Amino acid sequence: MSTDTNSQNSTAKVILVTGASSGIGEATALRLATEGHQVALGARRTDRLEALAARIRADGGRASIHRLDVTDADGVRAVVDRVAEEHGRIDVIVNNAGVMPLSRLDALLVDEWNQMIDVNVRGLLHGVAAVLPHFTRQGGGHVVTVASVGAHEVVPTSAVYSATKFAAWAITEGLRLESDPSIRTTTITPGVVESELAEHISDPGAQDAMRAYRRNAIPADAIARAISFAVGQPADVDVNEIIVRPAAQR
Repeated sequence: MSTDTNSQNSTAKVILVTGASSGIGEATALRLATEGHQVALGARRTDRLEALAARIRADGGRASIHRLDVTDADGVRAVVDRVAEEHGRIDVIVNNAGVMPLSRLDALLVDEWNQMIDVNVRGLLHGVAAVLPHFTRQGGGHVVTVASVGAHEVVPTSAVYSATKFAAWAITEGLRLESDPSIRTTTITPGVVESELAEHISDPGAQDAMRAYRRNAIPADAIARAISFAVGQPADVDVNEIIVRPAAQR
């Protein structure tokens, strides 16, 4: 790790990243660790977390591994409590875990609708509920929500997904309005990004549409840089929303 990064350790934060095993979560954890923060890696696929933690440590960074299913409220609370206990505090949660099994409503893929609601909405709420007592006790904290441009537009096959991402935006904005100014909130809104999300689409029509839609995807680190920017602001600056999409996306 460079000397410049080491010099930032006085402002290093303890940051939990959910969905850290791939895509935006993985890229965010790598970037924040490189910048000198202590990152707690949360996801279900612990083998991938172990590989990611090894990369971070090999570069001089600090990372811990936590098996995390965001649909399990008690499990999320236990991980947050463990991180806070191990490090004396928790400064930031990056609520990144999400799924995107797109389909038309008339495909009637009800189980997939419920999965999106459970992960994208309830999972976010579980993260918020777990960190708020710590943030209140320690006099500050930062909730970062990874939403989607789907929060601002609906296209055929995206009705339920867009609804969950609008909910994510609304929950985060509501938290901002209700919280003491010491608790900051940021919604990061990605456009088309290189990730595994499209691989979970089972509906053939949605698969075909997504192949064309994703031709101009940008790297996950583009989103990680936006998260780093928001997290790195001084305590009196609250970056509430950043939309990052490919220049070619319309």
